[in-house]
Amino acid sequence: MLPLVLVPAFAQGEAEKLDALRTRIEGLRAKIAEAEESRTEARDQLRDSERAMSEASRALRALAGRRAAAQRDLDTLLRRGQALETEIASRREGLGRLLTLRYLNGEQSALKLLFSGEEPGRIARELHYYGYVSRALAEFIGELRSSLARLKDLEARTRERNVEIAAIESARRTERAALMKQQGEHRKVLARVSSQLRAQRREVQHLERDESRLSRLVEELGRVIAATPLLRNERVPEPDGAEGSLSGLKRGLRLPIRGVLANRFGAQRPSGGPSWKGLFIRSPSGQEVRAVASGRVVFADWLRGFGNLLIIDHGK
Repeated sequence: MLPLVLVPAFAQGEAEKLDALRTRIEGLRAKIAEAEESRTEARDQLRDSERAMSEASRALRALAGRRAAAQRDLDTLLRRGQALETEIASRREGLGRLLTLRYLNGEQSALKLLFSGEEPGRIARELHYYGYVSRALAEFIGELRSSLARLKDLEARTRERNVEIAAIESARRTERAALMKQQGEHRKVLARVSSQLRAQRREVQHLERDESRLSRLVEELGRVIAATPLLRNERVPEPDGAEGSLSGLKRGLRLPIRGVLANRFGAQRPSGGPSWKGLFIRSPSGQEVRAVASGRVVFADWLRGFGNLLIIDHGK
């Protein structure tokens, strides 16, 4: 389908299209600037979340080291406690045997010593020795029990420290999981904004190329209209064979093609923006397009964004 556009209306309409195109380009550039700002913000958030996650990982490693050290201390304390318990049991058993022996033979041994005829000094030393050994063993066992009590206290505190470290580790892991989720969301936002930016930049490039082509077309039409000799179509292929200038045909002007009017001149566009500056006829592909009056062809070619375009200057 080859649209027929009156040159004055086309010039005004194309100028408005050019302005609208430039306005759209500026709007897209503003959106690109906003998207750039959003991308910078998303990058900053991603950087902050990555730093926070690195810090959380370092803290977890430090906590793991502390917990391992506490566990080693606990293992050492347990081994020392077991050794003390073994020694206490052994000493207690020895003391028990000594006390049993003294109980069974204590008085008899003392009488034997007294009536043995031994030197009194030796007898006194023997009796004193038995008492000393008994007291020493009892004191040693008391010291061992005191040491064992201290070890048990250290064990309890070490276990409490392990529990506290494990709780902190659990909280840190929860925090790191939340940071990982947040980091994933920041990555998605950054990817979406970057994709949006690429699409907007491509659209701006396409629109700028359209703007350049449209600007060149408007300039070229101005030169053609001013410099090209008249190329007139003297015979207008009207069904009734009528011929004449546009001014003489305005009242009985027929449309250049059979079809459905997509708009009316001066009507508002559904999407807003400037009103329609010409007639757009929806017709099946391949239909013959006829000029409505005699004139000269000033442009006949394919134009991006417009398709096959034919412009006829009908004069005044």
